[in-house]
Amino acid sequence: MMPELLITSGIILVLLVLSAFFSGSETALTAASRPRMHSMAKQGDRRAAIVLALRDRNERLIGGILLGNNLVNILASALATSLLMRMFGEAGVIYATLAMTLLVLVFAEVLPKTWALSHADKMSLTVAPAVRVLVFLLAPVTHTIYVVVRTTLSPFGVVLGAELGREQAEEELRGAIDLHEGLEPETRHERQMMRSILDLDEVEVGEIMTHRRNVSMIDLGSKPEEIVDQVLDSQYTRIPVYRDDQDNVIGVLHTKELLRELRRNEGDVQKVDFDQLPSEPWFIPDATSLLDQLQAFRERREHFAVVVDEYGSLMGIVTLEDILEEIVGEIEDEHDTPVRGVRPQPDGSYIADGTVTIRDLNREFDWSLPDEEAATVAGLVMHESRMIPDKGQTFSFYGFRFEVLRRVRNQITSIRVTPPSAVAAAAERD
Repeated sequence: MMPELLITSGIILVLLVLSAFFSGSETALTAASRPRMHSMAKQGDRRAAIVLALRDRNERLIGGILLGNNLVNILASALATSLLMRMFGEAGVIYATLAMTLLVLVFAEVLPKTWALSHADKMSLTVAPAVRVLVFLLAPVTHTIYVVVRTTLSPFGVVLGAELGREQAEEELRGAIDLHEGLEPETRHERQMMRSILDLDEVEVGEIMTHRRNVSMIDLGSKPEEIVDQVLDSQYTRIPVYRDDQDNVIGVLHTKELLRELRRNEGDVQKVDFDQLPSEPWFIPDATSLLDQLQAFRERREHFAVVVDEYGSLMGIVTLEDILEEIVGEIEDEHDTPVRGVRPQPDGSYIADGTVTIRDLNREFDWSLPDEEAATVAGLVMHESRMIPDKGQTFSFYGFRFEVLRRVRNQITSIRVTPPSAVAAAAERD
């Protein structure tokens, strides 16, 4: 009896080890970082390539591991039941059930899966070659099981192996970006940049352009001296030019071209032909997405475009720098005026100019205000309130509180924005 007991116990122990191997392998291979495996495979790591190959045939991987795991668990339970029934009679069934449940749960499931979750990449590389052999050997059985499962589920409209659609894949990527946690400025900036890249095809140039009222423009009908003075006073190197009416944009004047022409004419402004200096303007519709416009800038090798509406009226201008700033944040040079338009207050609120864009607020403070219907914070208040608010009016939208501080005619020029955390703190004080 003793030799039989030792042999059977040894076999059960081996089966439990195999069960732990299957459980840990399943968790490690499914939890391993696919981007990291892809990077390692490109660098020549054969084990990483095996992991990716197994993940590509996920149904065969899961089927093979589950089949092997169930086989060893059932066999171990059967041996334990047989052994304990010989020792304790009918009561051995109860003892075997309790003992095997405890052993399998702790040592063959929870323990290996917990360890595998903590070391998913390392363990997946270790077990991948052995699992590949197992999956290959059990492929006929797992394929048969897969066919049976697919046939059973098909009447209910369940499609196995369906790939993620574009929107689902993008949502998954956005979720991965949100998991890139950390309060460090570098981490926040990286997270904001990655989000902005994904948003390029959803944001239109009309939302980021410099509005016509803020665009430096030159009337070619002015005196030559006045034109030169305006160019020297401007902080920009490319300036739209018009004749008589600002909607009649006829070109874009580059300051270098003016300097070359002045040098050629020995500084005599009267000899400069200003009609020949401007380059032909490039007009684009305001509904163009940032992604399309970025591609167009690259293809045309230009940095400057004039934005018009559906009626051909001037709306503003957009530059390559504007689009890049949507990705990396504000780019300031020695000529930029450091006007942010947002001033933090001691009570946790912010005083913002009405022209500050919602995207800038969301990116700067990790807010999630909607920007589908309005591009600026003033536009959001007017859209949600369905009116042009008066000074002093307060509104609550999306957990935020908005107080109109200043209004000039029909334009909201200053707003106090109180985020949800500050709103809750104020409520507790009250």
